Amino acid sequence: MAYAEPAFTVGVEEEYLLVDVETRELATDPPKSMFNECEARIRDLVRPEFLTSQIEVGTRPFKTVKEVRNDLAWLRRTVADVAAKHGLAPIAASTHPFSEWRSQKQTDKARYHILARDMQTVARRLLICGMHVHVGLDDDELRIDVMNQVSYFLPHLLALSTSSPFWRGKDSGLKCYRLSVFDELPRTGLPSRFDSFGEYKRHVDVLVDGGIFEDASMLWWDVRPSAKFPTLEMRITDVCTVVDDAMAIAALYQCIVRMLYRLRRGNKRWREYDSMLIDENRWRAKRYGIDEGLIDFGKGEIVPCSDLLEELIEMTEEDAEALECTQELHRCRRIVQHGTSAHRQLAVYNSAMEQGASPHEATVGVVDMLIAETVRDL
Repeated sequence: MAYAEPAFTVGVEEEYLLVDVETRELATDPPKSMFNECEARIRDLVRPEFLTSQIEVGTRPFKTVKEVRNDLAWLRRTVADVAAKHGLAPIAASTHPFSEWRSQKQTDKARYHILARDMQTVARRLLICGMHVHVGLDDDELRIDVMNQVSYFLPHLLALSTSSPFWRGKDSGLKCYRLSVFDELPRTGLPSRFDSFGEYKRHVDVLVDGGIFEDASMLWWDVRPSAKFPTLEMRITDVCTVVDDAMAIAALYQCIVRMLYRLRRGNKRWREYDSMLIDENRWRAKRYGIDEGLIDFGKGEIVPCSDLLEELIEMTEEDAEALECTQELHRCRRIVQHGTSAHRQLAVYNSAMEQGASPHEATVGVVDMLIAETVRDL
């Protein structure tokens, strides 16, 4: 089947945690005036999240990642400026280093009331934030076809993004603890495989007609056809503390999507592997991030993430050129060389502990680092 050249537009959604700059605790009851001012300045690009200590922003769709960066920098800067008036600051991290989920308050919104009612404690533990990247694919069938193939690359993207090593004041031992919390919900993890958009729609309709949910926006897979936009929405990644790391990952995902379309156009396709294998790499990305490599299924062996990234860059170089994001794509190398937010958080924590700080004092230092890095280079 021939498809028209997709738009390949790109947009990014990020969720932030709001912290009290004095205590570094999460702000469980931020003033409504703060959100109202954000809304007045950002309009429909800002939204409340499930917990009152969270806030979400979403860029407009653009042709290039460079344009997305400008939008995202403005959004981060605006939220930070408004929050500062109230003694608060946003942190772009997927878990808070020490605040307790039991102390948080739920946002008063119908959708969230339904979620809390249906999911109970599983929902109340959702003190986590993520980054979602949308790439424009106008054709329904193409979105499903690419979704089936792109799942292979999701662990690679997750490994580059990790920012949630702490949970309730302790080093979890995982670079991404966020997914361990999120995976307690139903309809998470790797997406199912579908032969057509019609088949996908029939499966969704069974759950809608059965009263399980209202629409496909309550499918929380690692990648999904967006229920709102003609995009394929990648959702597996942690939120990146440094904005340029977020743009590097967005560029890599955009390039992978275009590469898979390009293969399809040439009557080729990426080999589809069983979820059993991809799930193993997903676990390795959660546990180790970029440190211990992922499984190359063709070779049947673990390969360093640096080598896998070089292969990905080589495969998508022409896509990066076409999408005008070569610089952003190559920045992924910097992440591998210098580490993710999770590495920097752990370095701050371990350094403080070695100097005699208490565990709480050490995690306070991690929050300070996150506050600074979230608005760096904006």
